[in-house]
Amino acid sequence: MIKDSAYWIRKLGLEPHPEGGYYRQTYRADLVLEGLPRQFSGPRAASTAIYFLLEGENFSAFHRLRSDEVWHFYLGATVTVHVIEADGRYSQVQLGSDPEAGEVLQAVVKAGRWFASQIKDGRSFALVGCTVVPGFDFEDFELAERDRLVELYPPHRDVITKLTRT
Repeated sequence: MIKDSAYWIRKLGLEPHPEGGYYRQTYRADLVLEGLPRQFSGPRAASTAIYFLLEGENFSAFHRLRSDEVWHFYLGATVTVHVIEADGRYSQVQLGSDPEAGEVLQAVVKAGRWFASQIKDGRSFALVGCTVVPGFDFEDFELAERDRLVELYPPHRDVITKLTRT
């Protein structure tokens, strides 16, 4: 039996994510953090984790979080994670299982950075995990608006246009 993206979506009970791809939360810490910095509107779980699957030409659109996010590679094709720092510096991380090709099994996107991801070859799929500390809350999630992001970072117009939906 070929374990394609449809198999993993079904087997893991993944659902469409607003940024693109499919996900399911697998962990939410019982420990709740209070008295967090001002960017958080209230208490948050200490940590959360999800499965996240991207396939084919689908992509995770540029967005940012108020928390750090650790990416973990599980299987499939290489995932390119595009990151734009507040000062406009752009970088890529190749998340995958081939260290000889510069790929890493884990990567961190620091809080407040704009980031997007896509399958490097555009034909396969990848299954990864994402751990967020303090834990993920949709209130801490901001999906990029293309025109606004291009206005802030004009040198990155091409990648922003390609990896935003509105």
